[in-house]
Parts: sequence; structure tokens; C-alpha cells
Amino acid sequence: MQYEENRLQPISLIDPLTTPRPRYASDQPAHDNYGRRIDYLRISLTDRCNLRCVYCMPEHGMQFMPKDELLSNDELIRVIRTTAAVGFRKIRLTGGEPTLRRDLVSLVAQIKAIPGIEHIAMTTNAVKLAPIAADLKAAGLDRVNISIDSLNAERFKNMTRGAKLSDVWAGITAAEAAGLLPIKLNMVVVRGLNDDDVIDVAALTLERAWDIRFIEVMPLTGIADVANDGVVPSSELIARVEAEFGPLADLGMHAADPAHRYQIAHAKGSIGFISSVSEPFCSTCNRMRLTADGRLHLCLLRDDEVDLRAALRAGVDDAELMQIVRHAVAIKPWGHGLSENILPTIRGMSALGG
Repeated sequence: MQYEENRLQPISLIDPLTTPRPRYASDQPAHDNYGRRIDYLRISLTDRCNLRCVYCMPEHGMQFMPKDELLSNDELIRVIRTTAAVGFRKIRLTGGEPTLRRDLVSLVAQIKAIPGIEHIAMTTNAVKLAPIAADLKAAGLDRVNISIDSLNAERFKNMTRGAKLSDVWAGITAAEAAGLLPIKLNMVVVRGLNDDDVIDVAALTLERAWDIRFIEVMPLTGIADVANDGVVPSSELIARVEAEFGPLADLGMHAADPAHRYQIAHAKGSIGFISSVSEPFCSTCNRMRLTADGRLHLCLLRDDEVDLRAALRAGVDDAELMQIVRHAVAIKPWGHGLSENILPTIRGMSALGG
């Protein structure tokens, strides 16, 4: 069947200046060849991070991109304007760690001013968030997702290779006070490292109106020793939570939200499970990723990319740049190939922002 054949073909890096492509209608929101409306862009502002989480980066040997390979602010804003013009509505700022950008607040304000952008979120480890949370809200940031993989300070330090839980907690409370709501906390669950902490983290929702997300660890470059045996299926976690708190209320899934949401009886918040490995949600995917060096990464768990930086620095005009973005959307793969043992090889999580 053609559908099955197309979705498994690797694309790898596409040079938009030399690759033939059809012309696309310029007055319709961008859809891919499977009919999915793609309107969510996750932007890696940097590949650098102040932590070395075990499920994201190797402890040693990281080589970060030189500055001249990264998009300049002018290039970045031009790309966002172009994606907004073809129908992207939601932006998520990621890294690496986005709070390492000294110009983060002003960058948020510039993005907020772009016509068509309706929502700006950020994923952060929150170590440096507390001092700038209110400024980010004032600049136009709508909400944050914060990584917190254990409530045990020593275990948290071990998993992040050095972070203080107290710094992250200060970032969470500052974000809540600033109105960056709803607060969403991400916990990547790794068997043998922090799966015993799921109950304690889920219990946060009993008294706080927070959304907790439990995420299956994904097999990205540089963490094979963790990912190979570390996946804890969401079904197993749900069973553990129900054994502790009783039957969960099934809140279902919102369109294009990867988390299947539940609620503990009488809890103020909710818990969700992102099951990229055991229960893929590719049919509702609405997202693409922009790497810090200017490539549109078409699927998190594939290597397919379109090189926008090359097009920008070759001097293409806005109309041609829009056509390149529309082509990138059109050729987005159906989904990952984990069940066929097709694994990503060119970028780790820290270069993609999740």
C-alpha cells in the first residue's frame, strides 16, 4: 500500500535550493500529505544546557554548535513570520535550555508581536526561571512546562547530574505567581532510576491545580544505555497510580495533545501520560521543530530535515521561503519507525527540545 511505503522512506537532510518541489497554494493553512493541519512550531533557541540529564545528554563529550552556525535573531524572527504566514499559530521555545539566552525576554516580545501567533509556551528546567518569570509573562509568554523528574533532592541531583531541586521549585512557584498558567510539570520516567517517584509526583495534583505529565523515555542519540531498558509503559504507570489512589477519571485527549489525561478522585489538578513508544499518537501530530542551526526537523524520532538556514543565507525572498516551509510541511513523515527498528541518529534530545 502506498501509504505504508511512503511513511517509512527516510528523507534525511534536504537542501531546498537544489531539491525540486511543487508549487503550493499560498492562501491556505499548511497541511501535510496525510491531511494533518500543522500549526505548532517548537523552536530550539540553543543546543546548550546547564544540566546533563541522563535521558537527554551523555555526561561527557558534548560538542555544541559554534555561534555562526546558529540562526541570528533576525533570521529566527523571519522564519517565525514565515511559518505564521503559512498557518502556524502556536510557538514553543525549547533548547537545550532556553533560559540560557540573555535576550530571552526581548525575543518573546518580538515573537508575540508577529501577526498570527496566538500562543507562546516554553519548556525549561526552571533552574534560572525564578528571576525572570514575571518579565517573561509581561513580554507575552503564556505558560511554561517545567521538567521535574523526582521530588527526592538527592535522586533529582543524580538524574540531572548536578541540579538543586530547590532551584527548580523556586522556578515553579515564581511561574505560578507570575500567571504562567496552567503550570505543567514533565517527568521523564526511567525504569530503575525514578519510576518509584511516580506516586509522589502524581500526589502533587491533590492540592495543586497543576498538570503533571509522565513521559516514556525515548531512544535518541547519546542515551542508548538509558533508553534501551528504561521504558516504563504508560499502562504500567496507570496501574501503579490506581493501586495507590483508586480508579482514575478518564479525561481523554485534547486534539493534537500527546497526553492522555486522567484525574485522581477529588484532586485539583490532572495527570497525563505521553506514550510515544508504547502507544504512538502520530495520527494527531500537528507539530514540527526548528533546530538552533535553522533546520526544520519534521519528526522527533526521525532524521528528516529541511535546511532553512541555507535558504536564508542564499538570499531567497519571502515568497520563496514560504514555499520551502510549505514543502517541508507537505513531506512530513507519517510517524516514527520505532516498531521497524528505525532509530534517529543525527541529533540528541538537547538539540531538538523534545
